[in-house]
Amino acid sequence: MSSVFTTAPPIFSELEVEKISLSLFNLSGKAHDLYSDRDQNFLILSNSNQKYVLKISNLAEPREILDLQNEAVLFIHTHDPALGVPLQMGRIKEIEKDGQKYFVRLVEYLDGIFLKDRKMYSQDFEKLGKFLGRLSQSLAGFSHPAADREFDWDIRSVSLIRSRLSDLKDENMRKTVNHFLNEFEQHVSLVDLRMAVIHNDGNDHNVLINEKGETTGIIDFGDMIFSYQVAEVAVCMAYVGLEKDDPFLSMAQVLKGYHSVFPLNDAEIRSAIFLSCIRLCISVTMSAWRVKLFPENKYLSISQKPAWDLLRKLENEDLKELSNRLMDFIQC
Repeated sequence: MSSVFTTAPPIFSELEVEKISLSLFNLSGKAHDLYSDRDQNFLILSNSNQKYVLKISNLAEPREILDLQNEAVLFIHTHDPALGVPLQMGRIKEIEKDGQKYFVRLVEYLDGIFLKDRKMYSQDFEKLGKFLGRLSQSLAGFSHPAADREFDWDIRSVSLIRSRLSDLKDENMRKTVNHFLNEFEQHVSLVDLRMAVIHNDGNDHNVLINEKGETTGIIDFGDMIFSYQVAEVAVCMAYVGLEKDDPFLSMAQVLKGYHSVFPLNDAEIRSAIFLSCIRLCISVTMSAWRVKLFPENKYLSISQKPAWDLLRKLENEDLKELSNRLMDFIQC
């Protein structure tokens, strides 16, 4: 069955998008292509010098997933208006190209600096965790039927990881991923993990700060899912651990910040490091699988080196002991 991960992203030119922006949204301006993995996103700088983002969805993206994103953003904005989220401007529109219909949305452009574009210090990781805790607070009680779905980036999708082990190019890679799958199954009690709709992609490419270093907003709600509540912070922990001499410290600081704003139970705290490893396993197996589908996309393979480096570091650690250390770190 086709999905957004097996269907090539849209291919619209900047000139085409300028015409689409004018015809669908009565917005005249210059379009600038932004990187997107499975959709197409364009910065629109209007003739009145205002900024917007025009999003053209992957052909395989269901309409209800776009509705999920819009309703979640509105819910967050209602419960925490100061938390920056990209509100949708008007309704979802459709455009046709080569006999195919694409969903098109115009959303607010959020001013700010991406975390990836500044050096992060010790206190920044805890601030990041606190921001994600605030995001969880603002989403508390939100529900949508489209959120409970099978999705490749959901930490619950352990069976999908196993199904893609054969795409890894050598036995050592498969052994590493199997190690973390076994650790997860042996040490995580799923019955004690709360479920909620989560953003599911709180990394430094999606979180915005201002010039004072204060976290101001978050973008890209395309990976939203009904999953483990603690996965919200565990996903972020996986990313902040990349390319660190001491990944544990930054991961622990994010978890501590999150817990200080959105308290987790003991089972959730102890599960966080295992879930972070599962997220990394999804990343490397997804990359190996998709690079075969889209061999021209060099980004899919190059970007995986930090993930493998972190997995191999953590493979030499006792995850249960790291879990205990996280508990101690948070309580101190």
